[in-house]
Amino acid sequence: MKILIIGAGPAGLTAGYELVKSGHQVIILEKEGQVGGISKTINYHGYLFDLGGHRFFTKYEQVEKIWKEVLPNDFIKRPRLSRIYYNGKFFYYPLRPFNALINLGPVKATKAVLSYLRVRIKPYPDPQTFDQWVTNKFGCQLYQTFFKTYTEKVWGIPCNQISADWAAQRIRGLSLSKAILNAFGLTGKSKIRTLIEEFLYPRRGPGQFWEKMAELIERKGGQIILQAEAIQIKHTGKSLMITAKIKDRMEEFTADRLISSAPLKETILTLNPQPPEEVCKAAESLKYRDFFTVCLIINKPDLFPDNWVYIHSPEIIAGRMQNFKNWSPEMIPDQAHTSLGLEYFCFSSDPIWSLPESNLIETAILDIEKLKLAERNDITDGTIVRVPKAYPVYDPNYKRQIEKIRFYLDQVPLIQVIGRNGLHRYNNQDHSMMMGLYAAWNIPEKKHPIWDINVEEEYHEEKQDQIPLSINLDK
Repeated sequence: MKILIIGAGPAGLTAGYELVKSGHQVIILEKEGQVGGISKTINYHGYLFDLGGHRFFTKYEQVEKIWKEVLPNDFIKRPRLSRIYYNGKFFYYPLRPFNALINLGPVKATKAVLSYLRVRIKPYPDPQTFDQWVTNKFGCQLYQTFFKTYTEKVWGIPCNQISADWAAQRIRGLSLSKAILNAFGLTGKSKIRTLIEEFLYPRRGPGQFWEKMAELIERKGGQIILQAEAIQIKHTGKSLMITAKIKDRMEEFTADRLISSAPLKETILTLNPQPPEEVCKAAESLKYRDFFTVCLIINKPDLFPDNWVYIHSPEIIAGRMQNFKNWSPEMIPDQAHTSLGLEYFCFSSDPIWSLPESNLIETAILDIEKLKLAERNDITDGTIVRVPKAYPVYDPNYKRQIEKIRFYLDQVPLIQVIGRNGLHRYNNQDHSMMMGLYAAWNIPEKKHPIWDINVEEEYHEEKQDQIPLSINLDK
């Protein structure tokens, strides 16, 4: 069959890879000029940096098998070290209770213990928001110290306006009691994803893996077209016609099936005929958080031991900082230098998003000076990369809107959506890969439930929370 895939990120490339192995004709349209999506690796004067850090860790055997197939000799095993910078001190994350209590000091430490005991006695009975969910797990004092500031930096909205689903996905299975057991090695053989202490990583960054996968897809007859943006998806019950803008020309593609990892909002609003009005309104209501990375080259060989640091102190604008040499030494061409990636979260409508590159680099330099990691004269070069629609926003209303869209798409047999933006769900890289596999296995008939990947029944309660809909699908 002829399959068209929108997006050459982890989900789209994995779907394409699996499909060409099965003999299907595959065309992948990628809006950017490089494959990998948010998992691409940028090369700046020989310095390699991620758009955020991307660990390779999974519980899916099928995903691990693909890693070994595509890049059999180029993964290295890396120890994880990540800490929180707050009030001039570094706290281990995941939290190590004794380190946290010592750094907090006796007064705050006592408040933290008492607030944790209080919430164990009287927790929120049905946590609906991020602040309620995390408070149940750690107590109010630790929530205020270690979660609130950073989370609001990332999302740009108060924690009481963020759905508990976000916490359920990102801090799954972790509580203060489990963190204490883990600190003493008492968690047994079970591994909580949040507490994983080592991971695999390509020698030259995650982009090395995705570029190799793209090469294998093309070698097997697949086609990947860069700088190609799908602007219309014409669909009937039996055929598909996708119109794409490729650089400065328009081109049309016919296909038997479509797999889209584009933002769900864009997929719905480019359909022709249009979905029912309430489905379009649901798509238009979906929000996204953007971010940009400032990569600074610093004339110092060793700044700190972490892979990455969460920056909770409000006086520092950056939200997170990557130390690329500590992900892999091969990310740095000159070991006398260090390359840091400072990440800034915003909306594309915010003034900071449109500032000139020189202003954004200056912002990062000021943050480095406040962190007391280097002096201005130590910084030899820098560049920035903007990433629009990096994070789907989990506002209180998003779940109802997603259900409306999902109900509609279930009635459209030729189209599947996959990936972080495709489902408007903050997946890890391996979840997106598994969605790509499911989509490929669903050709020609949908049998594998893509929407069930990375779902925690306890929090999503799908069987009890179905939303009654009356959508005229013929409209």
